[in-house]
Amino acid sequence: MNTNRLSDTLAKALNDQMTNEAHNAQIYLSYASWASDKGYDGIANFLFRHSNEERNHMMKFLEYILKRGGKVVVTAIPEPGPDPASINDLFEKVFSSEVENTTRIYNIVDLSHQEKDWATFNFMQWFVKEQTEEETMALDLLGKIKKAGGAEANDDALYNLDKDLAGTPDDAVLAQDTSVENP
Repeated sequence: MNTNRLSDTLAKALNDQMTNEAHNAQIYLSYASWASDKGYDGIANFLFRHSNEERNHMMKFLEYILKRGGKVVVTAIPEPGPDPASINDLFEKVFSSEVENTTRIYNIVDLSHQEKDWATFNFMQWFVKEQTEEETMALDLLGKIKKAGGAEANDDALYNLDKDLAGTPDDAVLAQDTSVENP
């Protein structure tokens, strides 16, 4: 008896996204290692935590595919790419990576809607919200580096930014979660 409840197209898209989440974990890991090597331990810690979060996203896709009776296909993870040229470049790359990931998530949502696979559509809503948080986090990082001087940030500003990110929570506050009482 066939217990697979995923179309071939959706199974491939979900497996591809699982690999992409693993790739994103590697990107954050690479950037964290680079920041640590440059002496930015607060930024590195923040990025190491995000690497782990991306790995958890990968596992969510893996578990979902299995629970829907699909076949998990583990493939090679692309290299994370070149090291950032600066902290400013790092945050710009983080933002670009998150925007690209959002596009991929939206494509799976669209595909699940087209196929009327409401279970997958529902599963993907968690990732839609998560990507809103991830993009907000990346925009917050860009805002912080901009206030520190952007590409021209001096050592004092980068030191303070590093210290600030050491204690920054992993999740961004979303507009939909705020109110007049809780801005």
